Amino acid sequence: MIRFIFKGLLRDRQRSLLPVLVVSTGVFLTVLMTGWLTGIFKDMIDVNADFTTGHVRVMTQAYAQNETQLPNDLAILGADDLTAELEKQYPEMEWVNRIRFGGLLDIPDSLGETRAQGQAVGIAVDLLNPQSKESERMNILRSIVQGKMPDNKGEALISEDFAVRFKVQVGDKVTLFGNTMNGAMMFSNFIVAGTVRFGVAMLDRGAVIIDLSDARNILDMQDASGEILGFSHAGYYDDEQAALIKSSFNETFTKADDEFSPVMLRLRDQNGLDEYLKLADSMSFIMILVFVIAMSIVLWNTGLLGGLRRYTEYGIRLALGEEKSHIYSTTMMEAVLIGIMGSIVGTVFGLALCGYLQTYGIDFGRVLDNSSMMMPQKFRAYITPRLFYIGFIPGTLAMVLGNALAGFAIYKRKTARLFKELEV
Repeated sequence: MIRFIFKGLLRDRQRSLLPVLVVSTGVFLTVLMTGWLTGIFKDMIDVNADFTTGHVRVMTQAYAQNETQLPNDLAILGADDLTAELEKQYPEMEWVNRIRFGGLLDIPDSLGETRAQGQAVGIAVDLLNPQSKESERMNILRSIVQGKMPDNKGEALISEDFAVRFKVQVGDKVTLFGNTMNGAMMFSNFIVAGTVRFGVAMLDRGAVIIDLSDARNILDMQDASGEILGFSHAGYYDDEQAALIKSSFNETFTKADDEFSPVMLRLRDQNGLDEYLKLADSMSFIMILVFVIAMSIVLWNTGLLGGLRRYTEYGIRLALGEEKSHIYSTTMMEAVLIGIMGSIVGTVFGLALCGYLQTYGIDFGRVLDNSSMMMPQKFRAYITPRLFYIGFIPGTLAMVLGNALAGFAIYKRKTARLFKELEV
């Protein structure tokens, strides 16, 4: 029977072409938007994790309450011992120390006098240790526009936009001004080893990246760190794993009456990411629901028009003794086949465009130039196994629902009216 119905659909294009096109369009949009939004949320989460939050982050309670001010006077003391304890108790995570700081970057002229100054956001990571994965995690090598990675102490990377704005060249000497952990004034000279562009507006405006050991020396933070970040060895954020580690750590180390005791936060506890993750979880369901309703209405009308064209066919089949329920069931089988055909076509085209957007993306840099959020400037789609089947849900369901509503016209055929039509 299925083979018979399938041949009928192929031979009568008026019966199948329009519904297939409608289903394909809806499925294409479902797959494309799901892959697009998945990619945006994934990139946003990855950027925040790699540069700011980690999958989990350890700070003192006082630092956590004032972290937007980069209060290194509230940093973790005995950071190396705490890191060793974290590695011992939670070996499923990789633990790294980082220091973030603000300051002024002074660019001298040929006489050593100040030529220009600009605000800088400093990030100190473990760059010189060959076993460190920080440069890979932060994608520093691929982000270098000019120059090279620092391979000696006293070298720094600065953002390409900052270098262009203040005409800084690779090899130039710059001076970093700021405050030490103890509140004293700090200034230190660095050689510009290279310039970077991460594609994140907040960093590209004025980032300075130095080695962790250099930062500890100039900020008087020996054996101290502003934060200790944990990254899952699996390479992606697992909320359940992060929640278990957070609960275990805080029960052991956090003391309510000691503001300098360490506290751990998950990725979704920071930077308002909890709302974005909840939105990402519900977005697919919302889109499927919208497309099912919209396509069902369109296919209902298409089914009614098709039913009017096949009114005589239904009448003849009834006159030959076929039951109304059987005619209705074959119509539903046709709907399922059309839904599957349209879903396959829509999924193929949707995956093809998602693949293109995953490779090349769309640059929204100008829109995000003044953004204070950690967001990539180039938005990409992301192909997941879910995209291979998610379009079949609205495609098949909408087609069946639309034809189920339109198919009730079969039961309105009256035998007396039928024979009058056949006599004519």
